Amino acid sequence: MAETDLPEPTEEDERRALELYRLVEDNVLRATSPGDERCGNCQYYLNPGEKLSYCWHPKLRILVDADWWCQWWEQIPEG
Repeated sequence: MAETDLPEPTEEDERRALELYRLVEDNVLRATSPGDERCGNCQYYLNPGEKLSYCWHPKLRILVDADWWCQWWEQIPEG
C-alpha cells in the first residue's frame, strides 16, 4: 500500500474524538486508579472479570479498561 493510499480521519472521526475527550475530562476518567478502586470492580462495569467492558454509568456509557478509574466509581453491592 502506497503512503498516499493511507486512510485519513474523517470529519466524523474528529467529532467523535472531541466528544470522547470531553467525556474523559468531564468524568475524570484515568488510565490507572489511585488505589483499589478501578473500573473492573465498580458496580457499573458490565462484565467483571473481563479486561475490557462497557461502563453503563449514565454519565459515561463507553467501553473502558478494567484498570481504569473515574470519579463515578461505586463499590459493587454485597449479596
